[in-house]
Amino acid sequence: MTQPTQSPDAAPSSGFLAEIKDAVTTRAALLVLGVLALQLAFITSYIGAFHHPKPSEIPISVAAPLAPVAEQTAKQLGALPGKPLDTRVAEDEAAARRQIENRDVDGALIVDPAGTTDRLLVASGGGASLSQALEQIVGLAEKSQGRTVRVVDVAPADAGDARGLSSFYLVVGWCVGGYLCAAILAISAGARPANMARAVIRLGALLVYAIAAGLLGAVIAGPVLGALPGSIMGLWGLGTLVVFAVGAITLAFQGLAGVVGIGLAILLVVVFGNPSAGGAYPYPLLPPFWKAIGPALPPGAGTYAARSIAYFKGNGAAGPMLVLAAWAVAGSAVTLACAVFRRGRPGAAVGSGLPDDAPSVPRFAAEAAEGADPR
Repeated sequence: MTQPTQSPDAAPSSGFLAEIKDAVTTRAALLVLGVLALQLAFITSYIGAFHHPKPSEIPISVAAPLAPVAEQTAKQLGALPGKPLDTRVAEDEAAARRQIENRDVDGALIVDPAGTTDRLLVASGGGASLSQALEQIVGLAEKSQGRTVRVVDVAPADAGDARGLSSFYLVVGWCVGGYLCAAILAISAGARPANMARAVIRLGALLVYAIAAGLLGAVIAGPVLGALPGSIMGLWGLGTLVVFAVGAITLAFQGLAGVVGIGLAILLVVVFGNPSAGGAYPYPLLPPFWKAIGPALPPGAGTYAARSIAYFKGNGAAGPMLVLAAWAVAGSAVTLACAVFRRGRPGAAVGSGLPDDAPSVPRFAAEAAEGADPR
């Protein structure tokens, strides 16, 4: 008698544990643990940077008609407990204003020996929280000497730029676009470029995207929303550099670590870069660690340069632009180097569950068997 055959769908289950092992691979479990670590690092970084802002060595100039008066006042302010101010003497008020405009200092105290009211020059365009910290510190110091202070904002934030944060949010948007564009390029055909041609194409596509994203971001922040003044061309160039630099970093990390590289890019740009960018709290208000790394990372360099372009006629933007250019060059070089090293070995598509050195589509497997170089 013929025995009835059992349908494959009716095969008995090997148990719930086996289902778990089949549904969640070791690779997936490791990636989830990596995401958890990234999430905890995000929480620690942001709260650590922002939970207790404390002024530290805010650069400020002191000017007075008589040099001894300026020197004495600067000495008194520099000796305040906790060293919240880093004082220097300016030749006169005009020199002090130039120092603010050149972003050499964040404020200036103009002393009037003939009266009891001095003037404090601030620049809220460089960050409202920083200007407010200067007002509070200098105001209390003046009050202890029986004097008062009148605040004059020589580089005010635009009416549409709430607390001077538009520059920061614009740069954050550019950064997000940079690493998402690079991630999408990886998802389309494997996390690692198989050859030099593909790496060049990816960098070229990223550059085109960066040019478009830089222009559109500048136009939206400026003419469309009226949130940020300054040169549209200057902001366009900055945006292009920010997007390309972050994208190139992401491509480089993908070349080195495959899909994990996207997480590494987020760790560098978002977890470490955003809290240390000087957005909500400029550098002199951040804890030492974030204050030290901020200027060297793309979000911090971009935010500082954007504020310089918007409110300080581009003064002080050269250094941050060089930082961004260095990231762009380094990211591109590593991306190309990884392509040369892995020539002819395509990477697995992101999210495929395959090992990083597995073919990303069947076509690659067929070409590899024939000794072809996949393009």
